[in-house]
Amino acid sequence: MPFITAAVLAAFVGYAAAWYMELVEGNFALLLFLATIVTGVYWVAERLWYLPRRRRAAAELEARAAQRRGTDGEDADIAEAKQKVLAQPWWLDWTAGLFPVIVAVFVLRSFLFEPFKIPSGSMIPTLLVGDLILVNKFTYGLRLPVLHTRLTEGNAPRRGDVMVFRYPPKPSLDYIKRVIGVPGDEVAYLNKKLTINGQAVEQRRLPDYFERDAMRYFKHFEETLGDKTHRLLNDDDRPAFIPGAEPFPNRQNCRYSVEGVVCKVPEGHYFVMGDNRDNSLDSRYWGFVPDRNIVGKAFLIWMNFGDLGRVGTFD
Repeated sequence: MPFITAAVLAAFVGYAAAWYMELVEGNFALLLFLATIVTGVYWVAERLWYLPRRRRAAAELEARAAQRRGTDGEDADIAEAKQKVLAQPWWLDWTAGLFPVIVAVFVLRSFLFEPFKIPSGSMIPTLLVGDLILVNKFTYGLRLPVLHTRLTEGNAPRRGDVMVFRYPPKPSLDYIKRVIGVPGDEVAYLNKKLTINGQAVEQRRLPDYFERDAMRYFKHFEETLGDKTHRLLNDDDRPAFIPGAEPFPNRQNCRYSVEGVVCKVPEGHYFVMGDNRDNSLDSRYWGFVPDRNIVGKAFLIWMNFGDLGRVGTFD
């Protein structure tokens, strides 16, 4: 078993190293699931087989020593020998010993909350590059990890929610955007003005926003979607039309023009956009988010090492 365990652990380390060096496309959910299964098998084997064997060996050692002494007493040498017999070998310590921690992380990450780091500026000013956020995994219904099969119904995403989802063109990547249109909505983004089902979305102009990475000011607005109010940016240097829109499923539901785009959201899908409206690759470019791609609802910045004042909830 030590050799088999060494090979299994080496395979995990090799996969992680190849992922880190970008030699393979990593899948953390799958890696965590496999780690849970493997360590769980060792944990069961330890409880039902290996630990009872070590306890029997320790009892036999104590009995033999007692017979040699003619007493039931125990000296320091026997106590030390028993400790060595009862100790887990390294290959069980690194598998069965880690199972409680790994299974706790697996359950927490798969069904309750998952941490993410914001990698780009597409959600500025709501979320900044480097924000560490938490995502609620059960609001929209529990799903099986890896398979993504829905277990519970949950609540449907609403307009204005900040949602994490698996990027439709490449589901191994997680994206974060704001829900703009729900199934059945007609979303129009023309001349940088948002309309939903023929009703203009309310906007209020705010003082210009200074974006530190770009070292320039952008137009800054407050927008209300349903019962949610959030802020957004517009860049006057970017045109209103959508350049480079890709072919995507249900593209026939969208009409593109020099003014922008109008899309009818199909059943079981959502239309999402970044709050940094002119610096976001979103549904305007690659299409609708299927319900099966939903990961969860973002709700909390739990840390930003460059700005501790950002910690807290957000809209």
